[in-house]
Amino acid sequence: MREILGRRRRLRFRRKERTARLDAAVTFAVEWNWPVLPGAGLRATTRTATGTGAGLREATRTAMGAAPRAAAGAVCSCPDPDCVVPGAHPYDPGLLAATTDERMVRWWWTRRPDAPVVLATGGRAPCAVSLPAVAGARALAALDAAGMRLGPVVATPTRWSILVAPYGLERLGELLYAKDDVPSSLRFHGEGGYLLLPPSVAGTGQVRWERAPLAGSARPWLPDVEAVVDALVEASTSTPGGGSRLAY
Repeated sequence: MREILGRRRRLRFRRKERTARLDAAVTFAVEWNWPVLPGAGLRATTRTATGTGAGLREATRTAMGAAPRAAAGAVCSCPDPDCVVPGAHPYDPGLLAATTDERMVRWWWTRRPDAPVVLATGGRAPCAVSLPAVAGARALAALDAAGMRLGPVVATPTRWSILVAPYGLERLGELLYAKDDVPSSLRFHGEGGYLLLPPSVAGTGQVRWERAPLAGSARPWLPDVEAVVDALVEASTSTPGGGSRLAY
């Protein structure tokens, strides 16, 4: 009886998760006018890394700056066995298919209810700047201390992403050219880029709101990239292991 009840709870929880992804995708696309599309997602596998040799190989990859692999028992559904962003990128359809059309969004997530929600950044959609999680926490603390108003912040176990108002490559280039040094651990999600949104799950774990959009807001407010980039650069360069290594 306990086994049956436990199975029912798991099934209810899974249905709730699937509904949450569809509801979130519709909110982003229809209410906020953010173009979205389903991400590659994860697939189950029977392959598991065991033994001292496997652990040593994974430790060596991480020490060399490689991204952590997907959690045991799941890999990216794309064809690349060494995908550096497992489950967290567009695959089929491609990025150009991102839309705000409610019928298309509902059709996608009805067919693939477990698919992550991917935002196509740039254009009239939000852009973002992401950095390793520890440096991200430092940056948010510094921005809060300075009284800076922030919009939504997306977090995974490895990276935090601050959503900002749309910017162009020329504007971003001028901004970064003025800096003495820009750590390679910073990533800029602008035109032609993408970002995974909550409540998705990727190879690095659950995607959540570190700073959630205000409840009931017609469309989340976003700061300009100039307002936050100094704090992000400073946090990345002053955080051990968070300055020069590119971490996904």
